[in-house]
Amino acid sequence: MAMRKAGVVFYTGVALLLAGCGDATHQDLQDYMAQVKARPAGEIEPIPTFKPYQTYKYSALALRSPFEPPLLQSLPDGSYGREAVAPDEARPKEFLETVNFSALSMVGTMNKDGVMWALVDDGAGGIHRVTVGNYLGKNHGKIVGLDQGQIEVVEIVPDGKQGWVERPRTLALREK
Repeated sequence: MAMRKAGVVFYTGVALLLAGCGDATHQDLQDYMAQVKARPAGEIEPIPTFKPYQTYKYSALALRSPFEPPLLQSLPDGSYGREAVAPDEARPKEFLETVNFSALSMVGTMNKDGVMWALVDDGAGGIHRVTVGNYLGKNHGKIVGLDQGQIEVVEIVPDGKQGWVERPRTLALREK
């Protein structure tokens, strides 16, 4: 018990010594705080303005990839597509031939007087009515088949050897 009393007395003495060492008014701290508050206020820079994001429309999507060999159609005489097929340059162009194939989408079908028509969105908000025999896309694409869910197109594209080949493509119905 005596040991316990001695510990209490020791710690009480240490606490009193520490309390007596400090200045109760803390005048130096108060002077420093007044000095800091007296400084002129700084200005915060305004938030920088950012330019709005400019979208980029990739227009070469319908073209053949330069990393893939062109589709070549071998003829019986050993030549590749040169005499087999060629686009009719004298034919008057239809409106949908000015639009890339990748921008086109089929949005519906309809029957009128026993003929099935497909409704095609041109990518700019216009809806066009087409049927078998019409042309669309920039690669001389001719519609060769049509049903409720898709349009079958055969395009005439360069074969890379001064000739032409036919390339089948499909335009599927876009469902929301």
